[in-house]
Amino acid sequence: MILDRCDIPIVGAPLAGGPSTPELAAAVCDAGGLGFLAAGYLSAPELERRRRRTEQITSRPFGVNLFCPGPAGDASRVREYAAVIEKDAHAAGAALGAPRHDDDDWDAKVEYLLAHPVPVVSFTFGIPGPEVIGDLRAAGCETWVTVTTLAEARRAAEAGADLLVAQGYEAGGHRGGVSDSAHDAVGLIALLQLITARLPTPVAACGGIATGAAIAAVLCLGARAAALGTAFLDCPEAGTAAVHRARLHAAPPEEAPPTRLTRAFSGRTARGIENGFLLAHSAGAPAAYPEVHHLTTPMRKAAREAGLADYVNLWAGQAYPLTGARPAGDVVRELWAQARAVLGQSSARHA
Repeated sequence: MILDRCDIPIVGAPLAGGPSTPELAAAVCDAGGLGFLAAGYLSAPELERRRRRTEQITSRPFGVNLFCPGPAGDASRVREYAAVIEKDAHAAGAALGAPRHDDDDWDAKVEYLLAHPVPVVSFTFGIPGPEVIGDLRAAGCETWVTVTTLAEARRAAEAGADLLVAQGYEAGGHRGGVSDSAHDAVGLIALLQLITARLPTPVAACGGIATGAAIAAVLCLGARAAALGTAFLDCPEAGTAAVHRARLHAAPPEEAPPTRLTRAFSGRTARGIENGFLLAHSAGAPAAYPEVHHLTTPMRKAAREAGLADYVNLWAGQAYPLTGARPAGDVVRELWAQARAVLGQSSARHA
């Protein structure tokens, strides 16, 4: 397993949509963890470019994450939603985008990775068929599947996944499993226990992990590694927008605004820091990804450029106030030192 080749059991989550860069993935890898390139929203040629750049700046193994395509949303509900949010787009200095359904260049990216394998390919938003997993494994890729329930974990294991990425309710960004329903949400601690008690497939844990103590906790619960995303958002190697970085630390931790689950920006449930658009439209946003994502893309782009935080998807996990602005390699090394200290203290107390 690729994690056996890593000195530190910390995974840099993919962070699609801007924060993911070759430099961030390489920094996590070079510090001893496992970095990921997010292929979500990229064409196959752009994935190839970023993969080549990553290989130029690190000799360590890294992974690539793909979005599994899903069903089309209700076109009539998307039109209704567009009429509701049009004024918000104008306020941000943009027009609405054209809502459309697509597969995120799925076939081309899978074909590229079959022809040019990487050490790990992980999947978000669904469970690929056994033939896709089997072909990638035959090409030399380890396959990881993001799951958010025990039922999804069983399906992914049956499809042949080498590792399950157990994503808890606390995680920032999009829910990565098959289910998009907040009613199916399970906290990370409960989810890890359910999966490790029922399935032999190795597990990595993600969702709300921001300290060494949290890393130690998931390792004690049987995870092979802790996957962190929000902890890397304000690293200099990340491509995170300035307006997003500013909101991560806009208030002291005890006064930081909470996060909420919302479909308002993309049509798929995701966790972000509360802002005006999220609060105004979460209740009425349809389950229609990527149609709503394309609808709001121009608004979010214009708002990022203008520094208008109320119209930007400020993805962050529930523990985001505990994160900071440090180089990614320092984050990996410092959190692992903290985790080892906690594990040592726990052993000593219970010896």
